[in-house]
Amino acid sequence: MSNRDFYLAAYDVAHPRRLIAALALVRGYTTGGQKSVHEVFLTRAERFELLHDMALLLDEDKDRFFLLRLNPSARTYALGVAATPADPDYFYVG
Repeated sequence: MSNRDFYLAAYDVAHPRRLIAALALVRGYTTGGQKSVHEVFLTRAERFELLHDMALLLDEDKDRFFLLRLNPSARTYALGVAATPADPDYFYVG
């Protein structure tokens, strides 16, 4: 199994058409999340591909995309009915 890091991916997109495209792009990598913040496990290559594809999609003057790598040794807390994020045994990107 490849080594994946845990990230939070968030975006603020001004135009509805780009917003739908950004959502579809990030959901291809997501394991969880809500609205415009998603939990993703990425290899270095997947991270590069996601950032590259998002840069092609967004308008630099109007839209924002944020990818935050979380500390792998930090403890994860899930409140309410939330499930603790976990990297699956297999992962299909597409």
